[in-house]
Amino acid sequence: MAETEVPFSTIAIIGIGLIGSSIARAVRERTPDVRINAYDSNEAVRTRAVELGLADKVSDTAGDAVREADLVIMCVPVGAMKAAGESIAPALPKQAIVSDVGSAKMAVARALREALPDATIIPAHPVAGTENSGPDAGFASLFHGRWCILTPHEGAAKANVDRLGDFWQRLGAKVEIMDAKHHDLVLAATSHLPHLIAYTIVGTADDLEGITQGEVIKYSAGGFRDFTRIAASDPTMWRDVFLNNREAVLDVLQRFSEDLSMLQRAIRWGDGDTLFELFTRTRAVRRSIIEQGQDDARPDFGRVHE
Repeated sequence: MAETEVPFSTIAIIGIGLIGSSIARAVRERTPDVRINAYDSNEAVRTRAVELGLADKVSDTAGDAVREADLVIMCVPVGAMKAAGESIAPALPKQAIVSDVGSAKMAVARALREALPDATIIPAHPVAGTENSGPDAGFASLFHGRWCILTPHEGAAKANVDRLGDFWQRLGAKVEIMDAKHHDLVLAATSHLPHLIAYTIVGTADDLEGITQGEVIKYSAGGFRDFTRIAASDPTMWRDVFLNNREAVLDVLQRFSEDLSMLQRAIRWGDGDTLFELFTRTRAVRRSIIEQGQDDARPDFGRVHE
């Protein structure tokens, strides 16, 4: 990335949770001359954002936060996107680019277009996060080496797409341009379905007759423990993701159900060859993820043991 003038002078962050607060911290670290205005609908979160020094100004209204911004990033649950867009509409500068961080791009684009029909909208999805939430959960390096997928509509000006891509690159992300519908299918397979499975497995173990909740917690093996980490993610955000990407999720879930039935038959009939072939193929996928720097190759996922 060339060292040129920063693409935006003032950004407004609407929603100061994990992603919003991480953006603020990353901007502070990587582009300290950029002014940050922020807003969250939760008064306690706004107070905490002030205490943490996350922004130059934490506003009491969304409109006030965007009034002087040339980039507005909507860091709210997908289901709240339209209402959040409507809340900034009267004060949004004409030249501002409006973006977001949601993981269901077709629904986000539709909601923002309805709320802000005259605005320049370029949806985005930084593929990064943790199971934690709130302004204290963010950290500046969250986006380092991670992908940020931009899903501009066909008529979007290349200069505006490039500006937004430059912004994310300055925060340490790698940028990819993708069609919104394809994005939703890819993320249904790589993110949404794994979360759905994690929620289901943890719930099943908790409900299973003959196993107490205390035993589930006490004897958690590595695999189950990692599922509980995923299942601890923000329930509001994930409820909205599934409801707003339902078509792609249901398509991938149907394929998963068919594959699961195949595994069930293999186990029932003692078909070790089928199991071994699948496990060998999936092991190669894991190695590829590590080779591309998308996870840690150290034992136990890089956990530090005392």
